[in-house]
Amino acid sequence: MKTLVIAAAGLGLTLTAASAQDARYGARLEGFEYPFKTESYDFSAQKQPLSMTFMDVAAGEPNGQTVVLLHGKNFCAATWEETITKLTGAGYRVIAPDQVGFCKSTKPEHYQYSFHALAANTKALLDARGIKKATVIGHSMGGMLATRFSLMYPEAVDRLVLVNPIGLEDWKAEGVPYQPIDEALAGEKKTSFDSIKAYQEKFYYTAGWKPQYDRWVEMSAGMYAGEGGELVAWNQALTSDMVFTQPVVHEFNKLKVPTLLMIGTQDKTAPGANRAPDDIAAKLGDYTKLGKATAEAIPDAELVEFDDLGHSPQIEDPQRFHTTLLEKLGAAGQ
Repeated sequence: MKTLVIAAAGLGLTLTAASAQDARYGARLEGFEYPFKTESYDFSAQKQPLSMTFMDVAAGEPNGQTVVLLHGKNFCAATWEETITKLTGAGYRVIAPDQVGFCKSTKPEHYQYSFHALAANTKALLDARGIKKATVIGHSMGGMLATRFSLMYPEAVDRLVLVNPIGLEDWKAEGVPYQPIDEALAGEKKTSFDSIKAYQEKFYYTAGWKPQYDRWVEMSAGMYAGEGGELVAWNQALTSDMVFTQPVVHEFNKLKVPTLLMIGTQDKTAPGANRAPDDIAAKLGDYTKLGKATAEAIPDAELVEFDDLGHSPQIEDPQRFHTTLLEKLGAAGQ
């Protein structure tokens, strides 16, 4: 295992205007503009028609390699905007899908959510686009999905990159009580701009809130506030159950692909910690330990630690994050 600690560089960021808190979007994020052209992959599964919205962004000067970006539970493909720009500028073709149940993709009334199913959907999308092998980058919940994808389809993965993935610990095994889906739904229906911002401010960012973060809060909150908010909340409750009951941590030692862990060590994300006893909650989400333990568990892993960043290093310090990512991807290609 190799470990690299990336210290703060004091880099400036361009600020954007704060978004209005009363935004209203459709259940499939109608009304929210994505940074690149979107397309739809339509298919049938579980006795119903489904559609995955995705961006397939070409490189200006192609290097022949493809990167697949997998979003987190509280994120969308659009959140990868700057990452897509940097990767395509460096020669990579980028595929960035919204998973079924999220963002601009179908929100089914009934769906048996599993990371296996989402991985299979993603593989079918890549097959349809003629992509046989790619570097797979997953952030937050997308890290759990990227891990499952790599376990199921190692032949399709050049390299696995996990950016502050959740699921580095088994919360239910650690003592977090199970939450019935009906209770999860009741909580989801209370979601608002203010509640999302408060959560992200507490867990995601370490150097204070910046105006450009509001766009991503508005993106999520606008779906809950729109006419399809009930369906959005229902799918979020179902996927929360998937995250809690389908750990990948016990299978890290089975990964057969080179893996890069990019960890903001100030992250404290631990789904369900709010309903755990205080003594258990206090031990969860310690990424200073989780990153190292995960790198030890994965047979061919390299760990990069950002010692002052939180859950979303690609948003909190994009210049430092992307410089490091491109260096590592370039090294992997040599």
